Amino acid sequence: MADAPYVLALDQGTTSSRAILYDRAGHALALSQKPFTQSYPRPGWVEHDPMEIWSTQLAAAREAIAQARVSPSRLAGIGIANQRETAVFWDRGTGAPLGPAIVWQDRRTADICRTLSARGLERLITDRTGLLLDPYFSGTKIMWAMENMPDMRRKAHAGEVCFGTVDSWLVYKLTGNHLTDPSNASRTLLFDIHKGAWDAEILSALEIPAALLPRVVPSSSTFGKVESSLLGAEIPVCGVLGDQQAALLGQACLEPGAVKVTYGTGCFCLLFTGRQAVASRNRLLSTVAWDLGDGLEYALEGSVFVGGAVVQWLRDELRILSSSAESDTLARSVSDTGGVYFVPAFVGMGAPHWDPEVRGALFGITRGTRQEHIVRAGLESIAYQTRDLVEAMEKDAGRAIQSVRVDGGASVNAFLMQFQADILGMPLVRPRSPETTALGAAFAAGLAAGVWKSRAELSEIWQADTIFEPGMDTAARGALIEGWNAAVAAARSFGRRE
Repeated sequence: MADAPYVLALDQGTTSSRAILYDRAGHALALSQKPFTQSYPRPGWVEHDPMEIWSTQLAAAREAIAQARVSPSRLAGIGIANQRETAVFWDRGTGAPLGPAIVWQDRRTADICRTLSARGLERLITDRTGLLLDPYFSGTKIMWAMENMPDMRRKAHAGEVCFGTVDSWLVYKLTGNHLTDPSNASRTLLFDIHKGAWDAEILSALEIPAALLPRVVPSSSTFGKVESSLLGAEIPVCGVLGDQQAALLGQACLEPGAVKVTYGTGCFCLLFTGRQAVASRNRLLSTVAWDLGDGLEYALEGSVFVGGAVVQWLRDELRILSSSAESDTLARSVSDTGGVYFVPAFVGMGAPHWDPEVRGALFGITRGTRQEHIVRAGLESIAYQTRDLVEAMEKDAGRAIQSVRVDGGASVNAFLMQFQADILGMPLVRPRSPETTALGAAFAAGLAAGVWKSRAELSEIWQADTIFEPGMDTAARGALIEGWNAAVAAARSFGRRE
């Protein structure tokens, strides 16, 4: 199907399932988005319904194809970008889910992580996988499921259960195959990123049977063909990437040292390191970027668990915003936060702190504090957390970062982008195409399907739109950062009080 000019990207995110249809020039011809239910059954627990993930993703794909008025037979391939680390379990025989998906934000396995650390396993896991022991990753979610889901241990050892991150679940529902790619496998705690294979020693230590796991194939390769009854043609699924790696590719960060930040539910900063897996000295993650068919390539990553979710919380829980877009206007209506700092550690803190016990806090409130100050402090907290990541990356890379490419829903917030440039002291570049995650999935599929022949073609498609230049003086920047650091230290101290 190399002569077919279109690629369908499935962008399965934390709060919605989206589908975007692209032409050979990288133009988005149609977009469909379907939200789905978020479940919080206990404090620190976050769950999704696997069947709702599937039904919303299928509905979005069908709607995008219909909107574009393109025959399904003209689709060269399908690319998948997905929320990573989220654990799905299903019956190998029937394909039925065995319980809710345990979402990447879920913190229920904090005690399991502490036990593994006490057993002295963190060094082994970090050296092999590039990750740290944290509930964020899939491996301890599997351990929890083995102990707590009915008859799971027996079924798993008998080969009756499939585990997968969301990409595997979608590939299975589309093609019937139990597969994943290295970018997603590298987020499980179970994958040796240097050898490119599941690690038998870690699996044994965590008592996880290899029979549970999907087979790992290159990110840009054929995962199978979609059953024609689903989308109207047997379309190959030929690209799979975790969402943040997809955004890195969609931003055309193809030279070592290139950096992108995605502002979604969380914030994710990746620095492309090429063929070298760089070991972090500053509690960042070494992760697989992709395998585009010619071997593994890597990135350094820092993850902020609560980014754009700050704005959602202000809108949906505190109800001081009528819409996310209103946050920009309210933040600009005051000259500063009035000394207020917001540490939005609703589910702990990610890199470089990795503290699962800390919880959210507001500091510096006075009688004069208004909702505008809190909204501005919420937006600024996203920028502060991102700055912490970029500073750690500069230390690991051993060189100054010159600029950052930005994307994601919150990147449309001009106040946030300008404050981010100010607090970083470097330019931010926002691309013309805001849907970089979906575009990266399309790129991976299109390379495998022959829509694009080289990485150079991908770089030509990427175009800058807006550049935010820093305008804050060094003294003001330093004072604000000092206040943020004090707020984080106070919040972490409160979280450890028991």
